[in-house]
Amino acid sequence: MSRKTVYKWLERFEREGWKGLEDQSKAPEHHPNAVPERIERAVLELKARKPLWGAPKLRAKLLEKMESCPAESTLSQILRRHGLSHRAKRRRRATPSQQPLSHCRQCNQIWSADFKGWFRTGDGRKCTPLTISDGFSRYLLCCQSVEKTVEELTVKPLFIKTFREYGMPEVMRTDNGTPFASTGLGGLSSLSVWWVRLGIKLERIEPGCPQQNGRHERMHRTLKEATAKPPRAELAAQQRAFDHFRQEYNSERPHEALDQRPPASFYSPSLRPYPERLPESRGYPDDWQKRVVRKGGQIKWEGRDVSLGAALWGQEVGLKPMAEGLWTVYFETLELGIFDEQLGRVERIER
Repeated sequence: MSRKTVYKWLERFEREGWKGLEDQSKAPEHHPNAVPERIERAVLELKARKPLWGAPKLRAKLLEKMESCPAESTLSQILRRHGLSHRAKRRRRATPSQQPLSHCRQCNQIWSADFKGWFRTGDGRKCTPLTISDGFSRYLLCCQSVEKTVEELTVKPLFIKTFREYGMPEVMRTDNGTPFASTGLGGLSSLSVWWVRLGIKLERIEPGCPQQNGRHERMHRTLKEATAKPPRAELAAQQRAFDHFRQEYNSERPHEALDQRPPASFYSPSLRPYPERLPESRGYPDDWQKRVVRKGGQIKWEGRDVSLGAALWGQEVGLKPMAEGLWTVYFETLELGIFDEQLGRVERIER
């Protein structure tokens, strides 16, 4: 044993006692690849301002302010070291539906509309936000709290306001609940009849399959974390929280599916303006029978009442001849069912 080693141990013993003679770590006090303190401090400050953002979004935002930034895995380690993140549990994936839904290839091709699950504000009032988003850019077009969701008069003005500001989509994708759909012919409700008259195609996900509208549902999860945990004291404060969330979600928050860019960098308003007056009906071929649906939801056929549903009140439908005593019933371009003269009713078309 060298004299140098003996003196080292003697110094440790005099300084720390027997504990000083135990094996100590041989790791260097300063690692050349360690994250600089200023960068770690910048990460923690940004995380404090954006507590719901994870490492990918934090890194995308930091790269806007500095030339280089540690990898996502390094940022995740920093957050875990300070107790600011945890490993997410693996979610079991649902079996995808075989229903052919349209694929978004450009802005305003498909809009999704839905209600975020209701909750009560601090004063006990029920809040159910109506949300509308663009399927391609993920841009959140509307996030408005409403107290009643089943009345068309509560919801239709919000769609009018959105159409006036952003134009109209080609397709509107919803679930099968009110006021978007009904159990009547074609699943039509007063609201969806209005959409058809505006030239908007209807697209509905299968019952019990929210994953078919997964982009919109994922936004709802982020909306809930940011604005409803906990809810605000009253509806006005809750709406202010929704407005702030929409601004940040659209213009600041990086989106992983958009190469960590915010939706506003992709979205542009529709070229289809909202008509203040409802367009004229497109009309039907001359060899079709035409009928106007009366207030009770029926049409007259050779002196008999044939029910089509109250949602079509005041609308003109066309009956295309098929065979002797059989007619295909259309509303605009939407095929509703088969009218059998002998039975005196319209049979639904199974799809």
